[in-house]
Amino acid sequence: MAEAVKWGVMGNATIARKCVIPAIRKSGNGDIIALATRAPAQAEQVVADNRIAYVYDSYEALLLDPRVDLVYIPLPNHLHHSWAIKALKAGKHVLCEKPLACNAAEAREMAAAAKDAGRLLMEAFMYRFHPRSRRIKQLVAEGAIGTPRLVKSAFCFRMADSEWNDPPNVRLNSEMGGGALLDVGCYSVSVARWLFGAEPSQVQAQAQYDPGGVDVHMVGSLGFSGNGLASFEASFITALQQTYCIAGSDGVIELPHNAFVPWENEAVFYVRGRDQETGQKHSVPGADEYQLMVEHFADAVMGRTELRFSIADSIENMRVLDALARAAKTGTAVKF
Repeated sequence: MAEAVKWGVMGNATIARKCVIPAIRKSGNGDIIALATRAPAQAEQVVADNRIAYVYDSYEALLLDPRVDLVYIPLPNHLHHSWAIKALKAGKHVLCEKPLACNAAEAREMAAAAKDAGRLLMEAFMYRFHPRSRRIKQLVAEGAIGTPRLVKSAFCFRMADSEWNDPPNVRLNSEMGGGALLDVGCYSVSVARWLFGAEPSQVQAQAQYDPGGVDVHMVGSLGFSGNGLASFEASFITALQQTYCIAGSDGVIELPHNAFVPWENEAVFYVRGRDQETGQKHSVPGADEYQLMVEHFADAVMGRTELRFSIADSIENMRVLDALARAAKTGTAVKF
């Protein structure tokens, strides 16, 4: 069995440069050997900093490289579907940036391509690999707050004024999978489903749209069986919010505004009892959740472990996102 896998990265996106490429470099079971970008001159620094041996000016060329075992795709949302399928058909395992696709139908086609190719496909929801996230999931499962009843989540930020007048801004392009729901609301839907360990039976939403029809500000709710409810906020036009809490019959777990991206800092959360106003602070040592994610995926590729985050989970997340988009547009509840 190989001791390390060889990574290729398709695209020179900020998330790749800042988070995932450095994580692969630090990982104990993978090496980054190739980068494909349509503007190689703009990637010279990241190539030098990470000692990437092969640089291609097309994604097709990277997929033809037999040295590459698996690829990371940080391309705009509307390109995830086509390039993931091409990569899988080329025999590469695929770690794809969130959201996995633009809708559930695309996600199902990607999953089918992975099955046909005998390759792994995983969505890059890094927060699920952080020790704090896993500890909270464990506490909920162990009954630390009783029966889960309510998940509240927010992932919002204010885009710079210059970004609103920048035509290539993919976040504001509906044809490229833009919008706050897909960009950041996907985290809130994911964490609610994960903590409840169930799928919602209906959803509702309200949104505000820019002149191009892209949702820039959304609130929504998810209803689960057994009196479970979730609410979320996703926005491009408010000050930073990046948090979630889960309330149960006997207590509450609350996080500060670094819930999904704590970087490598000490990660804290608070647990309050049923009638307590002040919670007990819990601390988890700093960790690189991106490194933990790529190491897990590489281990799964090498057959050392099973994927903790299944493609079926990602398809369900996309199905709920589809329903929320419909609910916001129609002003009606969408039932499953």
